[in-house]
Amino acid sequence: MRQLNRLNQFTRLWQHSRGAVQQTSVAEMAERCFCSERHVRTLLRQWQQNEWLDWQAQSGRGKRGTLRFLQNPEQLRSALLQQQLDGGQTQHALQLVQLAPEQLAHLLQPFMGGQWQNDAPTLRIPYYRPLDDIQPLSLDGRAEQHLARHIYAGLTRFADHQPVADLAHHWVCGDNQKEWFFFLRPQLHWHSGEAIDAGQLQQQLQRILQSETGSKLLASVKSITLAHALCLRFELHCPDNWLAHRLASVSCLLPHPQDEKLGAGPYRLSHFSPTLVRIESHGWYHLQHPLMQAIEYWITPQLFDSQLGTSCRHPVQIAIGAQHELSRLRPVSNSISLGFCYLAIRQSEALSPAQAAKLMHLIQQAEMVARLPLEEGLITPGRELLPGWPLPCWPENPHISLPAILQLHYHLPVELDAMAHQLQQLLAMHDCQLQLHFHPGKSWKNYNDLPSADLIMGDRLIGDAPQFTLESWLRLDSLWPAILDAEQYRRLIASLDQIQALAQESDRFDGLQHTFQQLMSDAVITPLFNYRYQVSAPPGVEGIYLNSWGWFDFTRAWIPPPVMIE
Repeated sequence: MRQLNRLNQFTRLWQHSRGAVQQTSVAEMAERCFCSERHVRTLLRQWQQNEWLDWQAQSGRGKRGTLRFLQNPEQLRSALLQQQLDGGQTQHALQLVQLAPEQLAHLLQPFMGGQWQNDAPTLRIPYYRPLDDIQPLSLDGRAEQHLARHIYAGLTRFADHQPVADLAHHWVCGDNQKEWFFFLRPQLHWHSGEAIDAGQLQQQLQRILQSETGSKLLASVKSITLAHALCLRFELHCPDNWLAHRLASVSCLLPHPQDEKLGAGPYRLSHFSPTLVRIESHGWYHLQHPLMQAIEYWITPQLFDSQLGTSCRHPVQIAIGAQHELSRLRPVSNSISLGFCYLAIRQSEALSPAQAAKLMHLIQQAEMVARLPLEEGLITPGRELLPGWPLPCWPENPHISLPAILQLHYHLPVELDAMAHQLQQLLAMHDCQLQLHFHPGKSWKNYNDLPSADLIMGDRLIGDAPQFTLESWLRLDSLWPAILDAEQYRRLIASLDQIQALAQESDRFDGLQHTFQQLMSDAVITPLFNYRYQVSAPPGVEGIYLNSWGWFDFTRAWIPPPVMIE
């Protein structure tokens, strides 16, 4: 980017005297700018025309002239940043902000939060890490799953924890409960404007069905065919009253079969890079259009320096707004996450059921979560699996000894590292050496050492439809076949098949609760803690309501337009 190079060269000149008047020569300036004398003369001419500086040369080779600075680098960088943003060149703008944290925070002040860009409302969110590719079948991160729901559409979607119409406007189940029909909306379009053909949706659903995740999630589905140009027919092996829920899950969102970046959701993906992700609303969306024209994630890890006290201190606490607005940010929405970090115990000869129960009792009695060295208000101890699903009280068993050595495997989030070391200290007091194995991932996908673990800690994200999400967890996560023996796992899946055949939702909920209560009573699994979700925003950003993903619905956010006062 030529403008950035020019700015960097100007900055090197300015730094020599910190903006004070300089007596210097062309040769000296060329050395500071790492270029030829001829090129420096060209730069000086351009900078003088743009009123960046004033250069009064003295005649004669090697003579010193007078260099006065009319602008400082920070002013120029900010103006250039605004110029790039106004021109819609956000990716170029981000090249300007590779600065130290304190400089970056100051520079980005006017540009974060809700802004009007070329008469279009835009929301800019500073984010602490690069985002993974948005591929619905392989998403683990909470931010990525939230983005996917805005970019892609499915046959159904979730609203208030229930499946509702999306690409399909209605669906019906046949009398034998093994045949489902999903009726498509007419005149559906991809983000490119191309009309959506039912055959394209069928093709994508077949791909999902043949994938590792889809074959488990849609295990009840025998075939997917076109009953009509606007109707898809699902034939099932066995009754499945979760089918509409399954088709609303992230894994069943439907990209274009020839271009996976294209979807049919309320926003289209317009830019994706390690430094910037931008999505824009479009005119082809089949439901209510968003109020915010564009959403931008500015990937700026420098802003998340704990010494600065800025912005989003943790990924579950999102701040929207400029640095100078931080004092005015207000928590507009907060909640306790339904998802949780958990401890699981593998059923094996190395750890008997009585020993597993004692270990659960020790953790419960020690109140370890309350003593973790974490930021106050970030987590809360898990008291129940879901609201109304209480934890059992495990027996004390003072005469039971723990094994001499146990292996603990755990993955992200980082709070589990603190928990692992606390647990290590606790078990040492009971003559048990806990050996720690950290997996730097968000899930157990493609992790081959899980069968060697005695104890396992991980994170279970719950967004929409919590009971259904837990049912999917049992079917999809590689945790369960690793901690249960083959016969136990076979019985678990068989019980899930029986539960999904129940017509009444309340009966399915009761069946799932009984299943998890049994797993907890058997000391197989227990939640450790939940996160406290929070979204903060400055006074000018409206429509921010925290959802079950710990984010907010981008389609509902809005900012008042600037008012011209005569």
